[in-house]
Formats: sequence, C-alpha cells, structure tokens
Amino acid sequence: MRARSRLAGRPAFASHGCMEPCDTLLTEARLPDGRTGMAIACAGGRIAAILSPGSPLPPARETHALGGQLLLPGLTDGHLHLDKTLMGLPWMPHAAGPTRASRIETDQRLMPHLPLPPAERASNLIRRCIAQGTALIRTHADITPTFGLSMLEGILEAKARHAGQVRIQTVAFPQAGVVTAPGTEALLEAALRAGADLLGGLDPCEVDRDPKGQLDILFRLAERHGVGLDIHLHEAGELGLFSLTEIAARTRAHGMQGRVTISHGFCLGALAESRQASAAAMMAEAGMALVSHGAGGAPLPPLLRLRAEGVRVFCGNDNLRDLWSPYGTGDMLERAAIIGWRLDARTDAALAELFDMVSAAGAAAMGEEAPALAVGAPAHLFAIPAETVGEAIGQHAPRGLVVFGGRVVHRA
Repeated sequence: MRARSRLAGRPAFASHGCMEPCDTLLTEARLPDGRTGMAIACAGGRIAAILSPGSPLPPARETHALGGQLLLPGLTDGHLHLDKTLMGLPWMPHAAGPTRASRIETDQRLMPHLPLPPAERASNLIRRCIAQGTALIRTHADITPTFGLSMLEGILEAKARHAGQVRIQTVAFPQAGVVTAPGTEALLEAALRAGADLLGGLDPCEVDRDPKGQLDILFRLAERHGVGLDIHLHEAGELGLFSLTEIAARTRAHGMQGRVTISHGFCLGALAESRQASAAAMMAEAGMALVSHGAGGAPLPPLLRLRAEGVRVFCGNDNLRDLWSPYGTGDMLERAAIIGWRLDARTDAALAELFDMVSAAGAAAMGEEAPALAVGAPAHLFAIPAETVGEAIGQHAPRGLVVFGGRVVHRA
C-alpha cells in the first residue's frame, strides 16, 4: 500500500512505480543546503515532494528546468506603503521638507491630485514585488480626514486583482494622528469594518501629544474588532522608550501577546547595551514583534540581539518611490543587503539570519504560514542565479522564476 501524505488526502509520491501527477515540477534546482540537481514537485498549492537526482519524476502539468539556480522560500515584506507609491507615474522630484510633519502635510496636499488612482499605483508596485519573489506583504493604508477610506479601498482593489499571486495584509493607518485629527476614530472603525486586517498607530507622544488618549483608543478598537496592532514608533531616546513601555503594558493588560508589532523602534538603537537588554526582555515578555527597514537617517535597533533575546524581528521596505522617499525597488533581498550592511553582517551565519528575517520569521510574525523548502509547506518559491543564501543577499540578482501556491507567477 502506498504511503499517504498529509495534504488533504492526496497520495504521496512513491519512490518508484506509478506516481500521482503534480501541478508544477521544478527540475535542476540547487537547494540552500548545497544539494544540486534536485526536483521539487508542487501539488494543491504545496510542496508535494523533494526528489534527488536520478529519482523517477512524476507527470506534471508544467515543468520548468532551473539550470542550477538556487531555489529559496518566498520573501516577506512586513512593512510597505502601497497607497503612497508613485510607481507608474513620471518622475516627481521630492517636494517635502526634512521633517516627518512636512511629509505628512505634503501627502495630504498632493496625493488626492495624482493622475493615477491608488489601486493602479499599488498594482504597479505589487507586480514589482511579485517579480522579486515576495509572497507576503503587510501594507499600511492612510486613514485620515482628508483621504477617508479611499486609500484602503484602492489597496483592497489591488489586493483582489493579485489574489493567487501574493498574500496581502492591510493596516488601517492614522497617518495624521488619532486624537488630534477629529473624526479619525470613527474612520478607523469604518476601515476595520471595510476589511482592514490590522489597526495602526503613530508616535503617541509626538504626533498626538496624548499617549494615553491615542493608545486607549487603539487598544479599545483592536479589542472590539479582534485585530492586531502595528504601531509606527519613530520617537527617539527616552520619549520613544516611554511609548514603547506604555504599549507593552497595554499589550499585556489586554491579553494581546503575539498580536502587537512595533514598526521602526528607533529608540532601541540609541540605548546603552544594558537598557537594550531590558527593553528586549520587556518586548519578549509581551510577545511583541519589531519590523525594521534599516532607515539610513536613524539609529538602527540591535536586530540580531533582539532576536537572540526572543523578540520576533522581521523586515520591510517601508516607503518606495513616493512622496516620502525617492528610493527603493521592491526587492526584499536588496533590503536585506542594506540592513546587513548597516549591521556589519558579513558571515554566512549572519546572512542566513537576515534571510530568515525577510522570509519565514516575517511570515510567522504576521501570523501567516511560513514558506519553506519542506514537503507540505506552501509552495511559495523563487529561483535566483546564486550558489548560497549569502550570495543571494549580497548580490540580489534578478529572479529567474517565481512560484506562488505552486503556480508560476513570474519568469525572467
């Protein structure tokens, strides 16, 4: 009798004789552990078999020879602003001033008049991300009195267009503040009813100048709607640490361990080592995650140390060619290289940790099933002309093939 797989009753591939057909067969693959000439069979959206050279191959609806390229699990972009991107528009010189407040004001003033609607601009960037091997995206959508729900509606439209090619989480993000922007609380509640997956927040002390007021509203709404929180925390030094401590206390009080993410957390990068350790312990106890894009103009949190202390750390691109920043290509391997350069991560072991932070660790922190090169895992994969994970990050060459749910979604 043939062994049975765990994949919805689908028969496992036998080592010889008649085999079940698969949807997609990838051959001539190099794996991260150094094995070459491997074949990966995908069926029902998952990896059904990993076959060594010389093994009988199952019949497949489509077969793709990778020519020795390295096959890796799909990437995770844990912090993106799809609604802000200018992808698809002619180049626009940076118009905002040097402060965060100026960038917020510039958004409110210019974005309603852009010649492409949010869904089109977001779709242009989503396609770029897919082509770079990204399988999971968490994006923030501005919810402000100026925009109402229009940015979220555009992202939800773009998300529907690309269903089956990438998974997208949406965060209702009060970019202009919560307490100081009248009507925002009602808009956030409407956004959650409209389909936003999480609730966002922003610098409780600096933006709203009322940390208790902002956090009370955010945690109350999150609890009422049963959603997680992802709070931008740019605040530096002691002010940022105060906000972080308040968020951790509310996370524990509301029983939201494992459902609260801090975006950026720049304050952690400027603390003395002993205080970094205590802050890391506090975050780990509260089950809080940290997502970083490695901002060049701000202190970088000690990402590897935070991981070692038990904090879930992952990465994202943040702003990509928009009114906040002219930079970015959508490539999470490029982002990993930027962060690795800032961390002075040079060894293969450190680069492997970086890859985890832009792949499986990000998926887990987002509550999603992590892609992996293992039988039964989601078949979100990409091929790249490289020999190792370290080379893939260090050189971040164009992807040769991208697979999502066992289906090819991009070919070079």
